[in-house]
Amino acid sequence: MAEKNEQGLLPAYLVTGADELKRETVVKRLRQRVAKEGDLEFNSDAFSGESDTGEAIVAACNTLPFASNVRLVLVTNVEKLKKPDQEELVQYLSEPCATTVLCLVSAGLAKNTRLYKAAAKVGKQAVIDCTPPKHAELPAKVRAMATSHGVTITQAAANTLVELVGDNTVQLDSQLQKLALAHRGSDPINETEVLNMVSRTAEMKPWDFTDAFSERNLKKCLLVRSRMESMTPYALMAMCITRVRELMIARALLQRGRINDLPGVLHAPAWRVKRHAMWARSFTSEELHQALIGARDAEAAMKSGSDPELVFQNWVISVVERSAK
Repeated sequence: MAEKNEQGLLPAYLVTGADELKRETVVKRLRQRVAKEGDLEFNSDAFSGESDTGEAIVAACNTLPFASNVRLVLVTNVEKLKKPDQEELVQYLSEPCATTVLCLVSAGLAKNTRLYKAAAKVGKQAVIDCTPPKHAELPAKVRAMATSHGVTITQAAANTLVELVGDNTVQLDSQLQKLALAHRGSDPINETEVLNMVSRTAEMKPWDFTDAFSERNLKKCLLVRSRMESMTPYALMAMCITRVRELMIARALLQRGRINDLPGVLHAPAWRVKRHAMWARSFTSEELHQALIGARDAEAAMKSGSDPELVFQNWVISVVERSAK
């Protein structure tokens, strides 16, 4: 385990995780700390795992700083380094240069890789986790982010912003900055302001559709489907068929008084199937059986030349609206 230098910095850090805004913030702060020691123009190098070699990175790390106590070597896209190049860094991290701060940045370097383990051995604070917040936690994150721009935002407005923009924290922060510049007064940014100023850039997720399908909420199914441009009807139908089969199992377990066995039977975590019992109760066993028969016929129609999207939507309607009939 390496010791911190006089500036309180470790000789290497691994900044890893899918939260792009957090990664950018960590790198920015690290650059500011190193810049206090000397001119970064003469004491920094930047590399990318997509195009540079481990040999070049290590050579930069072993270069002495100029008119400074420390220099910074930044490597982005570390997970894309070829295995021999990663091994060069693994060997370097066993005895890193005391006058260099090596910052390895990755959207997600696997914990079982030798490079991750080598970085972790540098020090307890060497690995900086940038795992993004869960989707349900994003509105609260947005409200906290708004204060950094000198404004507040209502819960409803934060929910709407996440729905329009998606999970990318950099884009969320950018939109918050735009809203803050246009906002007048001391009141929180409201939902109307978000709807007026922010365009939809996020696609709905496939599981948003399968959940609406399970709820038998046709209006929601059609709304979500209209916001899923990249998802084919073939792929979405396959997911819905899987859900029908899961609900058949859930209904059978309900009838036997063994619904608590559902996670084990489906080999799924409990949180993923926590609403299956509720959904299964809204279908009869016959309805679920007919849904599978209808899916078989719909797939045959798709393969015979019928419009896949129209066939898929008609099947969804037949399943979701069956109880209303």
